[in-house]
Amino acid sequence: MSDRSQLFSLVSEVGEALKSHEKMIVTAESCTGGLIAEALTSIAGSTAWFDRAYVTYSYEAKREMLGVKEITIMKKGAVSKECVEEMVLGALQQSHAKVAVACSGIAGPGGGTPDKPVGTVWISWAMQGHDKLESKEFHFDGDRDAVRSQCTIEALKGVLSLLNE
Repeated sequence: MSDRSQLFSLVSEVGEALKSHEKMIVTAESCTGGLIAEALTSIAGSTAWFDRAYVTYSYEAKREMLGVKEITIMKKGAVSKECVEEMVLGALQQSHAKVAVACSGIAGPGGGTPDKPVGTVWISWAMQGHDKLESKEFHFDGDRDAVRSQCTIEALKGVLSLLNE
C-alpha cells in the first residue's frame, strides 16, 4: 500500500471514529507544518469532526498559542515529551475539540544533535474526559519529506488507537 493510500485510509477511519464518538479534533503541529491538519481536511465531510489546527513552529508560537512554558523549552527543548504534552493540552484548552494530537521534531536535514538526531519526533495524544495522556518518541528515517510523512501517519494511527480504546 502506498503512503498516499495508507494516509487516505487512515484519515477515513479517523473521521468515522470521530463521528461515531461525536467528537471534534484539534492539531498542534511543529515539524509537520500543518500536514496532519491537511490530511484530516482532505476528505469531504471533515467539517463535522475537524475543529482547528495550530502550526506552532517557533518557541514563541508554542508559548503564546498553546501555553507551553518557557522553562519547559529551556530545560527540555521543543523536541521533548514535556513540550508535546503541554502542546496537546493547550490545544484542547484553546479549542472546542475533545480530541487532540501534537507533534514536535527534527525533520532535517540539519538541526540534529547526538542526543536528538534528525528524525527524532515526539507525538502526544489526549482526549478530554479521558485521564490518559499518551506520548511517544519516534526515530524516523529518510529525508525531510519522509520524516514529516511518517509523523503524520503515526499521529493519525495514535488518534485512531485513542478513539478505539
